[in-house]
Amino acid sequence: MFEIRVICTPDDADRVRAAVAAAFDTGPARQYSTRDRKRTRLYFTADHREPGTTPTSESE
Repeated sequence: MFEIRVICTPDDADRVRAAVAAAFDTGPARQYSTRDRKRTRLYFTADHREPGTTPTSESE
């Protein structure tokens, strides 16, 4: 298990969440603003996905 941190624009947050959930088994993303309040920090607890599996509604 490992942590992923992504800094992105608020408009990209949903797209980033979907992309990370498609690549890894994740829990819900924790979301915080950056200090300048112009971007968003997303934190995921993740694990490698077993080959051939698809994301579940819990990981999206």
